[in-house]
Amino acid sequence: MGIISAYSYRDDKTVPAFPDDRPLIVFDGICALCSGFVRFVLRHDKTRQYRFLAAQSDLATALYRHYGLAADHWETNLLIKEGRLYIRSEAAIEIVRHFGGPWRAIGFLRLIPRTLRDWVYDRIAGNRYLWFGQHDLCLVPEPSQADRFLA
Repeated sequence: MGIISAYSYRDDKTVPAFPDDRPLIVFDGICALCSGFVRFVLRHDKTRQYRFLAAQSDLATALYRHYGLAADHWETNLLIKEGRLYIRSEAAIEIVRHFGGPWRAIGFLRLIPRTLRDWVYDRIAGNRYLWFGQHDLCLVPEPSQADRFLA
């Protein structure tokens, strides 16, 4: 994947318009680990900065394709923040460090070479259904959080 300019998806006619004024986390909605991560984010994101989108949605499929990722092989969460894409370990670090307080320290993981971080990430992602299970349906948000999820 080459360098893609910020907000490049806005010019891509195959990507439906969506609210991008806040960071968006695209996650595998049937993955127990991924859904657990979303619940973790919901608990710790005190400023309600993140929105969420299940990878099984049409919008997510369009975003995966736009960024040159397999649209039916959701082995990475996507973070789209200020129009830029973060994937794999970089997405996880970027998400968590913005919770503030002691969570900022997670940024130290960037001292580990990205190739090594992503290798570990890929091993977990590739085995997530086996190790953590999967759901028949995508995560259904609590009514108080429903406004944070895109369809």
